[in-house]
Amino acid sequence: MAESEKDYSVLELQARWDRIRVANLYDVLDEMGYPNQCLDLGIRPLFPHRHLAGKAVTLRGARDPRSREEIEAAKSESTDTMVRPRDLYYPGCVVVVESGGEPWTGKFGEMTSWHLKQSGAKGIVIDGFIRDAWGLEAIPDYTVCARGTSPIESARRWSIQAANVPIAMPGTLTSQVRVSPGDWVIAEADGIIVVPQEIAMEVLIKVEDVERREQGMREDLAKGMSFREAYEKWGRA
Repeated sequence: MAESEKDYSVLELQARWDRIRVANLYDVLDEMGYPNQCLDLGIRPLFPHRHLAGKAVTLRGARDPRSREEIEAAKSESTDTMVRPRDLYYPGCVVVVESGGEPWTGKFGEMTSWHLKQSGAKGIVIDGFIRDAWGLEAIPDYTVCARGTSPIESARRWSIQAANVPIAMPGTLTSQVRVSPGDWVIAEADGIIVVPQEIAMEVLIKVEDVERREQGMREDLAKGMSFREAYEKWGRA
């Protein structure tokens, strides 16, 4: 019987994805006919040796055209139609933010990232900048992927417009990569890959086999086996 995502909890699957290397994942997707799932290489983990895996909760933002007075007035209005992304976070998720082209402000930061972590998020991916580098680096088991950091406050300059809708993140081999709620997001030093939810289980099974064979080859090479012999045994190069 074929494995299905329904057979596992999000955290069980997240633990499996967390062992996957991005380059191996790219190879599997490429062979399956999905070569354009790599986000713009300018978006990367801010801190070395961090790995991120989780299911996407998506946010779409844009420049905030309102004046300070309009923003203050809105705080006293009914909240029935407000975007409340905090209600959408869950253990094993990754928050993915489309910035809407606003280039310089720091979206999210140390304190909001603590909130995300306490809500179960494994990290955040932002097409843009984030604030509070020193504080972010100290948050355990939490990975930040962004274009860099900025001290510029986003309030009154940028705001979330929609949550848990399909978004478009900039790609590497294509101009955009679609990210839908529930897609899997895997990130480390090599880059960030988005795995569409509808093929995620098939991809995971295939890439786990690649990881198994590559680890076998790695161990044999460390024992002194020649590259040719190891390649013939495991088929990885």
